[in-house]
Amino acid sequence: MYETLQFEHSSTVERVVDELRRALFDGELAPGTPLREVALADAIGVSRSTIREALGTLVAEGLAVRQPNRGVAVNSLKAADVRDVGKARAALETAGVQAWPTARASDKDALRRAFADYTRTAESGTNSSDLTAAHLGVHRALVGLTGSERLLAMADALAAEIRLALAHVARVRRNSGEQVAAHRVLLTLLEGGDVEAAVAELRDHLTHAETSMLEAIKRPRRRKADIQ
Repeated sequence: MYETLQFEHSSTVERVVDELRRALFDGELAPGTPLREVALADAIGVSRSTIREALGTLVAEGLAVRQPNRGVAVNSLKAADVRDVGKARAALETAGVQAWPTARASDKDALRRAFADYTRTAESGTNSSDLTAAHLGVHRALVGLTGSERLLAMADALAAEIRLALAHVARVRRNSGEQVAAHRVLLTLLEGGDVEAAVAELRDHLTHAETSMLEAIKRPRRRKADIQ
């Protein structure tokens, strides 16, 4: 009986975390927005303890921060955060691109599938949250070329912060066609065996992405009413 109750509670927390992530990635909760336990519990229809656990997960993922005497709020990424994530991202993805010649066929196919999914998602005109997820799927597959589960775990740990930053960019810059084309160039270079050019293309892509993120977080954004 206890195990069943524990499982159901964990499942509820996970559902709440998923809903809050969606709101963050869709731009419904702007950076700096306070996340009030009572209001969230009433809005979602769960207990405060469930909300408290869910917020703890968001804090651990870097999507929210605890503010002294003010509770939890949506994380406002700073320029230093974006640059630091960019360094880690570049190291992981460059390692993947460089591993292409010796990568397993299954990992190469995973990259091809991820790119195909990204292309379909961009062409379908779906919402920015799904597009960002598909975009990051390509970059995760690049890391997957290393064949290292540990490096993939590191990429996954960065994914939430990257996605939060990309959500800012998506509201400023609607250029999914250009992004798909850039990723196609990278994949074409890899398929042709020009790893050196692919590394240069990746670094250029990540540099532009970081610049766009830095510009986006500096722009004033209209905030919806705080959840309070």
